[in-house]
Amino acid sequence: MYALVLLAVLLQPSTRPSDEPAEAFPPTTPNVGHERHLHPHNPKHPAAPDAERFTTNRPNAKAMDLAAEEDAFTFVVFGDRTGGPDEGVAVLADAVRDVNLLEPDFVMTVGDLIQGYNEQDEWLEQMREYRGIMDQLICPWFPVAGNHDIYWRDRDRSGDQRPEGEHEDVYELHFGPLWYAFEHKNNWFIVLYTDEGNPDTGEKSIREPESQRMSDEQLDWLKQTIAKAADAPNVFLFMHHPRWIGGRYGDDWDKVHDALVDAGNVRAVFAGHIHRMRYDPKDGIDYVTLATTGGVNGMAVPEAGMLHHFNVVTVRDNQVAYAAVPVGDVLDVREITSELATDAESLATLQADVDAPIELASDGSAKQTITVTIQNPVERTIDIALTPESRDSRWVFLPDHRHATLKAGESKDFEFRVRRVGDSLDESFRAPMLAIDTQMLAPATRYTIPTVEADMNYQLPRGFSPEPIADDGVLVLDGDSDGLRIDNDDIALHDGPMTLEAWFTPAEIDRRMALVSKTEGSEFGLYVSDGVPRFPIHLDGEYVEPSAESVVLEAGRRHHLAGVFDGSEVRLYLDGQLLATIAAEGSRTTNPLPMYIGGDTNRRGDVHRSFAGTIDAVRLSDTARYSGAVFTPDDELADDEDTVLLFQMDRTLGEQVWGTGRDGAVLGRLSGDAVITAE
Repeated sequence: MYALVLLAVLLQPSTRPSDEPAEAFPPTTPNVGHERHLHPHNPKHPAAPDAERFTTNRPNAKAMDLAAEEDAFTFVVFGDRTGGPDEGVAVLADAVRDVNLLEPDFVMTVGDLIQGYNEQDEWLEQMREYRGIMDQLICPWFPVAGNHDIYWRDRDRSGDQRPEGEHEDVYELHFGPLWYAFEHKNNWFIVLYTDEGNPDTGEKSIREPESQRMSDEQLDWLKQTIAKAADAPNVFLFMHHPRWIGGRYGDDWDKVHDALVDAGNVRAVFAGHIHRMRYDPKDGIDYVTLATTGGVNGMAVPEAGMLHHFNVVTVRDNQVAYAAVPVGDVLDVREITSELATDAESLATLQADVDAPIELASDGSAKQTITVTIQNPVERTIDIALTPESRDSRWVFLPDHRHATLKAGESKDFEFRVRRVGDSLDESFRAPMLAIDTQMLAPATRYTIPTVEADMNYQLPRGFSPEPIADDGVLVLDGDSDGLRIDNDDIALHDGPMTLEAWFTPAEIDRRMALVSKTEGSEFGLYVSDGVPRFPIHLDGEYVEPSAESVVLEAGRRHHLAGVFDGSEVRLYLDGQLLATIAAEGSRTTNPLPMYIGGDTNRRGDVHRSFAGTIDAVRLSDTARYSGAVFTPDDELADDEDTVLLFQMDRTLGEQVWGTGRDGAVLGRLSGDAVITAE
């Protein structure tokens, strides 16, 4: 849904005095790339070597610090369930499933458990629904009353009189006391009731400050309970309305806050109602407001706390930590079997078969019906959606998408009418793509597979070639997931002698970079990592890899790099000088993955290890072009009878780069921020 692990983590410094100020705990080491959660965290947990609790037979290894044997525990807090659609209960059920995987000591709520604002019969029905879900927890849970749980309304206009206290009596009968407290592992937990109403008129209202006041009865009880918990290391409060934010809540909370501060051991107060997260520390007390666990939520900015979540609270004697977990993001370790993981990985590279390429006329128009075939390759049922699309608005697809459910091994044909308005084949041309969205069905959940974007093949008019750009072109890459992708089907390289070469200018050399590659436990590539050129090629099951012995590249200088395999030897040349050679023979191990100019491919066919700089030209040949210790590389690489693939970076068609191959034109696709520009 959002992050697969903890999102919006709010680890806060301890509200108890520490030996060191919060500033003493620096953010994460900058070179690891973290951009979030850089606030000061709690002090490190106590740890020290302990020979009685540790054993090894390694004599010279570093001593290991062991965690202190202290009585830490966790509990979970749920936000509001109500105000949203009926399917909010499904969100609540997902939260229960998540929490059962975490197994905290117990679960707290902050009110608004049911939709409420109704008469007793409907109230009882909703109560049973909520309790039926919460009772699936394998740990105890504790309710807090909210306005939706208490407020009465004559929905059917039957004329029934509003009962005194509205639903207070039935709430206490089926959920529990309106206010109460309990002790757990020497810590105290206090539940307050924030809908007592106007102490003079009894009117209950969420909008009038006079109705948002604490009665003398409840305040006296609170003070007595705080006194009873005076020796506890931590006291936590739970309520529905976050009265400390003022406004329509008035200033009645000030007297409560003063009592909490005087106690000296109240660590945090939790509330809900406003359906968005916020954190308001004051006078050493953490005031924490939750968003929703099934309630109405516009989800405007989920990462800023507008989402369905629950809070996980970890308690130690000297500090408290909070983390907000999006509902549905906790994975069940026991569910991720090897078979399930393999099936998911297979679906992440799912491709479609199209019966024929889309034929473009000389004016760029097209009008055709195509058939797309999808086969479910796994042993589980999948839901699939196919959406043809293009960033070129002149393409029209009817229908605009197709849905289907496919059982294990089942295949299905989908027809699409394809049309492109006749205009031109120019720089605004964009290729058609097919977005494949898949969900794999499991007994307890659905696994959403990342969208796969598959090419929809098209055929250009006979003899068409785009105009070259004004000057010699270069491929410009910034090193951040950039590259020029050439599909494997366009690389007609036989098994035997070969040469891979490129003209390039590195912008920097102090990083791990691939210049041209399709290595993934197979194939070949040119690498220029940390200023050291390498040419790995996979022969007879293992890599042979001639490389320079030290840094030989210069940032800002144009270089020519060539890797050669002649059937008995692998050689690496830089600027026409032999750098390294290794005797080797055998068959090249192939793969179906794309080749990237300016990067390397991963198992999914995505680019990584991107190059930073410019690339003038790349040529792949099915002959050993260079031999001996020295040669003079041609300043411009030519297309000849031995050329398998050549990209001069001087012709483009939209986001595609024009190259030549054995069977004519080859189009490479730019990825990331890669661009072709005049040199």
